[in-house]
Amino acid sequence: MERLSRELAFLLTLDRLKEVQRQSYTLAGRHENSAEHSWHVAVAAMLLSEHAKEPVNLLRVLEMLLIHDVVEIEAGDTYVYDEDARKKQEEKEKQAAEKLFAQLPEDQSRHWWELWQEFSAGTSPEARFARSLDRLLPVLLNVATEGRSWQEHGVRASQVLARNAEVAAGSPALWEVVQKLVAEAQARGFLASDGETQAPKG
Repeated sequence: MERLSRELAFLLTLDRLKEVQRQSYTLAGRHENSAEHSWHVAVAAMLLSEHAKEPVNLLRVLEMLLIHDVVEIEAGDTYVYDEDARKKQEEKEKQAAEKLFAQLPEDQSRHWWELWQEFSAGTSPEARFARSLDRLLPVLLNVATEGRSWQEHGVRASQVLARNAEVAAGSPALWEVVQKLVAEAQARGFLASDGETQAPKG
């Protein structure tokens, strides 16, 4: 019963991920939360696994994607284009992972810790594909919402391409999609090019 009690208590801890707000907007016009993102990107893995660069164990990819942002319960979300904040975030997330996963029974704690580290480092085909999907979804949402988050933060096309270039490591096909989406956003006037202070209004 002690093991089950710890598992149930951890499930309640995970509920807090629903309160972590991200910068991406939903199609309904509100900020998505990290729990929604984790679900969305896991579904993307099921749909798009055929486009992975290398053969992957889909179950392991799903496990990574469903737990990769759990650390934000303690560390919060950092905007992907905020370079200064991202430098500080790595250590915060590591400490958060240690604290959160310690709540689980020892074998589960070790498994979750290993999954989270593997995802963070991109050290396997599964991790590289999972990271590709994690980068794809915000780009897809930004284009679908006419660059709302990009415009709010003054993000330029070169930043989007540079930050998301790692998509190619997990899926060259999805990297092509990202490049086309960025080009579309520029053509439609809601993603600024270098030299522009903000994206022009169409």
